[in-house]
Amino acid sequence: MPTLRWYTFDERSGAFAQAAQDCGAEIGVRVELALLPADADQQREQLVRRLAAGDRTIDVIAMDVIWTAEFARAGWILPWRGEVAARAREGRLTATVDSATYAGGLWAAPFTTNAQLLWYRTDRVPAPPATWDEMIDRAESLGPGGRIQAQGERYEGLTVFFTSLLASAGGAVLSPDGEAVQLEPGPARRALGVLARLATSSAADPALSTSREDQARLAFEAGHSAFMINYSFVWASAQRNAPEVAAHMGWARWPAVEPGERSRVTVGGVNLGIGAHSRHPELAFRVAACIASERQQRLAAERAGLPPSIEALYDAPTVRAAMPFADLLRDTLRDAVQRPQTPVYYDVSLAISRTLHPLHAIEPARDAERLRELLGRALRSEGLF
Repeated sequence: MPTLRWYTFDERSGAFAQAAQDCGAEIGVRVELALLPADADQQREQLVRRLAAGDRTIDVIAMDVIWTAEFARAGWILPWRGEVAARAREGRLTATVDSATYAGGLWAAPFTTNAQLLWYRTDRVPAPPATWDEMIDRAESLGPGGRIQAQGERYEGLTVFFTSLLASAGGAVLSPDGEAVQLEPGPARRALGVLARLATSSAADPALSTSREDQARLAFEAGHSAFMINYSFVWASAQRNAPEVAAHMGWARWPAVEPGERSRVTVGGVNLGIGAHSRHPELAFRVAACIASERQQRLAAERAGLPPSIEALYDAPTVRAAMPFADLLRDTLRDAVQRPQTPVYYDVSLAISRTLHPLHAIEPARDAERLRELLGRALRSEGLF
C-alpha cells in the first residue's frame, strides 16, 4: 500500500487526522500527516527549501492562499486539470477559486477559507458601527472599556489590514495581472489615514504595535475592549475561555471606510496543492480531492471551526451551530478580495508591513508615495527585503 504525505499545520481538533484516515481508506493508500511549524512564514520557508530541492516525499500541501502564484511560477506544484479541476471548483465560493488560480489555471483545490469580521460587546454597544470613523468615535466615548483590538505588528496581518482598508476605499495594491503597482493616491491616503487615526486614538490598545490575531483575541477575552477585528476562531475560543465575554459577543461586517459603501476584506484560508515531484501524483490528486470534499469540509467546520469553501455548507445545521455567524461570513466572502497575486508576494508584503510599522508614525501623503516606490522595487525583484 503506497504511503502519501500531507504537509499541513498542526490542526488540534483531529479533523485533519480524520480526513487523512478517511481518504486513505477510500482510495486505498496510507495518508500520513507531516506537520509544519505553526507560523505561516516558517511553513513557507520549510516548504520552499524542500520543493526547490525536488523533495519527492511532498505529495499534498496545505497551502496558504498567498502562495499560489509563487509556487505555480516556480514549478513546485502541479496544475489541476480536467475532471479533478472541475470537482475542485464545483460549488465553491468564487473568491476561494480565485485564490487557487494563477495565469488562468487552477493550481490547488479550495479547502477551508476565512475572512475577518467585526466582533463587539453588545452590553456596551447598542448597534455595531458602520464605518471605521464611527467605531473609533464610539470607542473613544466609552473610555477604558472601549478599546479596539486589531493587528498592528510588522507581519502578514498588517498587510491584510492595509489591503482590506485599501479595497474598502476603492483601491488595490497591484493591477489585476499582478504586473504593476496600482495604489491609487486617493484610496491609499484614505486607508493610511484610518490606520494613523486608530493608532493615535485613545481607543487603541497600548500594545497595538505588537498585536497579532492571538494577542487581539486574548485582550478581548480579558474584558477590557468593546471592539475587535479578527477571524472566526475567536468565537469558539471565547466560548471556552471567557464565557462571560462570549455571552455579550456580537458580530458584524468589517467596518466600511466610506459611509454608505460596503467594506471589502481579504480572503484567507487553506488550499490543497500537489507537489511537483511527488512519486504518486495521480493518487495525490485523488487524496486532495477527497480531503477537499463536502464531507471533510463539514467535519473541519464542525470540529475545528474552519469555514468551508463550499458555499452550500453555510446552510448545513451542524455548520450553523458551530458558526452562528455563518450568513454574515458567507456574505463577506462573496465579495472578498485577494491579496496581491504575484510570484514575488513575499517581497510585496514586506514592503507594506515595513513601510507602515509602527502605525502611529504613518503620514498618509508621504507614506503613500514611499509605499508606491518600494512596491515597484519589490516587483522588479531588486532584493531590498
